[in-house]
Amino acid sequence: MTEPDGMTELTDPVLLTIVACEIGFWVLVLGGLLLRYLARLSRTSMVVLALVPVLDVVLLAVVAIDLARGGEVAFAHRIAPIYLGATVMFGHRMIAWADVRFAHRFADGPPPTPIPKKGPVRRRHEWREFARWLGAAGISAAITALLGFTVADDAQREVMFGSFQMLGVVTVIWFVTGPVWTLGE
Repeated sequence: MTEPDGMTELTDPVLLTIVACEIGFWVLVLGGLLLRYLARLSRTSMVVLALVPVLDVVLLAVVAIDLARGGEVAFAHRIAPIYLGATVMFGHRMIAWADVRFAHRFADGPPPTPIPKKGPVRRRHEWREFARWLGAAGISAAITALLGFTVADDAQREVMFGSFQMLGVVTVIWFVTGPVWTLGE
């Protein structure tokens, strides 16, 4: 599928920014943890890890600028708010997950505690993760509405609001395969 000026989905600047932000996230996380545990530079590590939210601001700005310039809304525009909501709600946990493993490997920290496959601890975990997803979906919806009512024109807004259906589908699937699934165990 070609778009104006020969742009395809794979060269969409918003999609490329999402990919760059994901790569940047892991570069900052790994760099921050390497600084903390191998170089023993705790303050520098905290500064590097504190830069992670800057990536979210960059992505939000790229989407807003593209919409304001009249860019055609593509899949990447609809997925960007979902990505942002997920990074806000799950980013810290992903950093903590990596931190525990780095601490265990490089600083004689305790081994990571596995989550049981069944039982009440697993059910609580699934409900907490689902609640986190609901927070991510709420943030995603708010960002979509913010973009839709501030920088998007009427046609862009209508297409952007198509992501609400995606949020609903993901929420139902997560609910069934997470919290509901563990009720039978």
